[in-house]
Amino acid sequence: MQLGGGEEGCKDPGNPPATGHQVRGRAAPSPSHSSPPFPSTEPSSSEEHEDEQQQQAAASLPEDALVEILSRVPYRSLRRFSCVSKPWLALCSDPKIRRRCPQTLSGFFYSGLRDIKFHNLLAGGAPPMLDPSMPFLRESYMLVILVQCCNSLLLCQCMKWTSGGGCTIDYVVCNPATEKWDVIPPIALPGREERPLGYVAMTTVYLGFDAAIPSRFVLFVPQSSHCDETTEVAIFSSQTGRWTSVQNEWGDQIILHPSRECVFVNGTMHITTLYSSVATVNAEGKVWRNIKLPYVKSIHPLAAPDSTGHSQGRFYAWQIDNDGDCQLYVWVLEDYDRGKWTLKHTVDVLELFGRHHREDAESYNMFAIHPERNLIFLADGKEMAVSYDMDDRKVNVICTSGEFAQFGGLPYTPCFAE
Repeated sequence: MQLGGGEEGCKDPGNPPATGHQVRGRAAPSPSHSSPPFPSTEPSSSEEHEDEQQQQAAASLPEDALVEILSRVPYRSLRRFSCVSKPWLALCSDPKIRRRCPQTLSGFFYSGLRDIKFHNLLAGGAPPMLDPSMPFLRESYMLVILVQCCNSLLLCQCMKWTSGGGCTIDYVVCNPATEKWDVIPPIALPGREERPLGYVAMTTVYLGFDAAIPSRFVLFVPQSSHCDETTEVAIFSSQTGRWTSVQNEWGDQIILHPSRECVFVNGTMHITTLYSSVATVNAEGKVWRNIKLPYVKSIHPLAAPDSTGHSQGRFYAWQIDNDGDCQLYVWVLEDYDRGKWTLKHTVDVLELFGRHHREDAESYNMFAIHPERNLIFLADGKEMAVSYDMDDRKVNVICTSGEFAQFGGLPYTPCFAE
């Protein structure tokens, strides 16, 4: 298996290809962002001499000063710098630097036909960031299935054979950047029978993690009645290593969406429901809200947004009119208490893909929003994935083949904190 999971035809959204184009979108004014400069990874003969001078200059700096400088460089740039030479590779791989350097979106995890894959957003020439086959897990498990990716951590279902010839299923939370992982203990609540997580909550486990608190992740497991209405939520905290249970305060008739999609931002879990709303609860299980999702009346009065995400500390929802004119609508939640949404952007999806009309049964999908920029990612369900900057309205093709081009993936930002 090729490390990094990059597919042929995949490109870096931060380095526009010659085929990039602009489209006419509608949005409120917002500051533009530019990508940081990176050193070339294809040195010429004259550049080799410059490299030697740079290495000598770097070697003359005190180690503490060099670590301080490089620790302020985004990890994306640090990976590029490591291509300069072997000394630079060793320097940029220093754990002291990696733990301190600021992180940003580096790629997308997704499930292939047989294994977990990773679409690398780093430009060609940069070293692979990680091995998506998870060799550190496969030393203990015969099968690893990706369930969720929350910012920097993965939630996986892992299967292994037992001595008696059967098999067991563990839920595992892992950090691909540090290769650290934890097996989640069975749900153990006072006065109740202990229940292995792998057998009682196959479809309703939600992972929450914030890199600002790297020592903690949380798991939410809704408990339902015979009518599938949520009655309580079991919450696991890695800081205590224990499960607690809190009664549902979302109100009556709350049925969470059967998909595993969720968003954890500002210490709060967001889960969409079957009633066109988003149910939120904070990590301590003390603050509960049920907020109506926005919608476009021309699509369908009861049609809920296609998906949700977070960017720059705010919660987003979006919807594509795949049965009509293929317009994309992106909203941001402005006020939790009042449930106030603002339509941030609209754009013709067909124009993003350079097409004039939608073919029969053709369906487009916005699968992610950049956590730090007004940059969104879309796939056509067939052969192409693109990024679109809502500020300058530029489109870049990031992939033209494979499964990622069809469905997209789960956004991943590395975290090297212990």
